[in-house]
Amino acid sequence: MTENDGSSANGEKALKECERMIQKSLKSPMVKFLREHLKKAGCPVEDNFIKAVNCDQLHSGGYLPGQGIVVCGNRTQIQDEVNQAIIHELIHAFDDCRAANLDWTDCAHHACSEIRAGHLSGDCHYKRELLRGFLKIRGHEQECIKRRVLTSLSSNPYCAGSAAKDSMEAVWDVCYNDTAPFDRAP
Repeated sequence: MTENDGSSANGEKALKECERMIQKSLKSPMVKFLREHLKKAGCPVEDNFIKAVNCDQLHSGGYLPGQGIVVCGNRTQIQDEVNQAIIHELIHAFDDCRAANLDWTDCAHHACSEIRAGHLSGDCHYKRELLRGFLKIRGHEQECIKRRVLTSLSSNPYCAGSAAKDSMEAVWDVCYNDTAPFDRAP
């Protein structure tokens, strides 16, 4: 995740608006639920754990182990996008917290967390997919998750070539069915 300095007036305005949306997102039931479970797992998430930044990549946000979550103010224009980015990244933070040996350079570990985040965050809800231009109704969720996992893994230098797809397929069933901290997929 590369950040711009955000020195332009538009960049500063986008960051301020993103910060406002982050604060609103902290009050949403799903974000509260995930923060509560991170705290129970021994990894409390303070308000300053989530920051607005300007990004030069096409991501809406990212989880930086040991540092926190960034939401790309120049890539998120509406509250729902900020909420989704935070929920997705909080699932990565939860995975990082509960797994003492999570290694983000291990393609299978990274794939597993991306599968879980895609499945549990609502990233692939059919309405979101329709807005992205994917019109398939049946079986869309798993296809969407796989597509988004591969996109995310493509930015990991340890997942070059067929490693991304092979790793994703190897861990798919276990990770897709792991719904912690939820009782079932929301």
